[in-house]
Amino acid sequence: MQINIFQNEEEVIFALANYIVESAKQSIAKQKKFSIVLSGGNSPKKLYGLLASDPFREKIEWEYVYFFFGDERYVPSIDPESNYGMVKTVFFDPLHIEESHIFRVNTKLNTHAAAQQYAELISNYFAGKDWRFDLVLLGLGDNAHTASLFPSTPVLLDTIPFVSSVFLEDKSVFRITMNAPLLNQAHHIVFLVYGESKAVAVQHVLEDAYNADHFPAQLIAPQYGDLTWFLDTEAASKLRKTN
Repeated sequence: MQINIFQNEEEVIFALANYIVESAKQSIAKQKKFSIVLSGGNSPKKLYGLLASDPFREKIEWEYVYFFFGDERYVPSIDPESNYGMVKTVFFDPLHIEESHIFRVNTKLNTHAAAQQYAELISNYFAGKDWRFDLVLLGLGDNAHTASLFPSTPVLLDTIPFVSSVFLEDKSVFRITMNAPLLNQAHHIVFLVYGESKAVAVQHVLEDAYNADHFPAQLIAPQYGDLTWFLDTEAASKLRKTN
């Protein structure tokens, strides 16, 4: 695991954008495609905007990139809470990404069927091979959740790579999420975390004793790939030690 700490939000986003560019170039040069799992929420929004702007938009051959979502809120795609809707507005539309390269959760189905169909889409993409994405982008919630792996939810006990529906009792909402075994098969996993409000969660995940039921992001431990954290100084402020 590598921990990278930058002075502020702008620096950490710029550094991660460059990391994604290099990862995409290497993958495309090797296999003529690059699969990336996107994160929702507010933290990556500026990252997507930067990648879609000059000069970054010219650094990646987008016609070889395939996009997936680590999780999705169970709302219509036009809802302001939709991860897909946010990414479409700030990332896909400015880059004119082809619809066939975007793999999204169909929230018109019931939650179980939506999770099952998304797993089938992933399986079809990998065409009989292991479900190993080239890069997974994750965020971190104040309660140490990542994707829709929330504290004390049954999905934390999954052992087989798959997509699950999750019901959050405190919010009375459903989410669809890739489980930890699936995320952990990726070649590269990166966390983007910035801001003082995330400092306690970062400290819990990186330095506290292992307790995935309380701190689900501790489940993220790639089987074959690498794990890199991109933090700003505020998010890293409660760490007792860093790389």
